[in-house]
Amino acid sequence: MRHALLKQIPQAKMTDQALIVLPGQQNAAHVLDRIASQLLPNGYDDPRRDARYLLAFAMGRDDAVLPHEDIQLNNDQITCLEGLIQRRNKGEPISRMRGWREFYGLAFAINEATLDPRADSEVVVDTVRDYAEGKPDLRMVDFGTGSGCLIIAAAAHLPTATGIGVDIQQAAVTIAAQNAVHHGLDNRITFQHGSWDEGLMGVFDVIISNPPYIPAGDLDTLMNEVKDFDPLAALDGGNDGLDAWRALAPIFAKRLAKDGVAVVEIGFGQEDAVTAIMAHKGIILKEQRCDLSGVIRCLVFNKQGS
Repeated sequence: MRHALLKQIPQAKMTDQALIVLPGQQNAAHVLDRIASQLLPNGYDDPRRDARYLLAFAMGRDDAVLPHEDIQLNNDQITCLEGLIQRRNKGEPISRMRGWREFYGLAFAINEATLDPRADSEVVVDTVRDYAEGKPDLRMVDFGTGSGCLIIAAAAHLPTATGIGVDIQQAAVTIAAQNAVHHGLDNRITFQHGSWDEGLMGVFDVIISNPPYIPAGDLDTLMNEVKDFDPLAALDGGNDGLDAWRALAPIFAKRLAKDGVAVVEIGFGQEDAVTAIMAHKGIILKEQRCDLSGVIRCLVFNKQGS
């Protein structure tokens, strides 16, 4: 299924530091050792794992090469591999090179207008499923949908749910719609271009959002993979990181059904501030959940009196 999302691999010139890999059949372990030795340490990824994906990508595969494999390399693939190593050493995520990322067990195409989905965001999908499981005909909306990964992953496990993903970037809307088609959900999940709830009608049983929430002054401190390759518009939350929450609070008050829930992703340490902003509009904290690192990452809200 993922092969439909595989990007065309750009060719690159050989670097001065050649891999010392010869064309022809050889054991993958030797090549993986050479690749890993040329990957710069970045403090947050495993060079052995990166090597397995880079080698597979250079060979036109979308899986990971295993050390015990016998592989066949030609000159073009070796040249391509050199270019991929250069790009990785500049901080470019492998997912950006490939043009897709696995999230919640599904492959999502990404582009320059979308965030690169990350595992910590899966808690949002888990939470939506917990609140929505067994409730028929739920109507969902995802504000700032990006690649559509949150609402599509949720819908994949909620067979009667329908929904709309909204994004201010047309390129994001386009790729999200393609992802819905790819996963056979375009009959239930649609996407539209707009600013927050612009053009929407009615109320929703589930509101989802992972809006921009990084304080502007913190953007330069982010990992290179994020600050240099994720779109600024999807990161920058204004001076205090709370601009999007101020915009969303009255929208939640207007668009959330009486017995509905809003499930959102927040930044580090934002739980009190976001809860206060929402409470001012009658949207009350119901639960908070942690990500894989134990950081409070997901908040659940409902309407006051629900």
